[in-house]
Amino acid sequence: MSAEKTCLVCKKSSQQTPVTKFYHKDSEFYICPQHIPILIHNPQELVGLLEGADKLQGG
Repeated sequence: MSAEKTCLVCKKSSQQTPVTKFYHKDSEFYICPQHIPILIHNPQELVGLLEGADKLQGG
């Protein structure tokens, strides 16, 4: 993970769009409002971006 606060999905920085910090497996990540629904409802779409995403269940 880079020190810059960028969305895990679209890579937009906190200078371009608001981002929210979240933690997963003792690491911190950022996600923008556009992609929060993916994290909540379809986390399998984060496979390759977030370790263990294939094991997460959507809400």
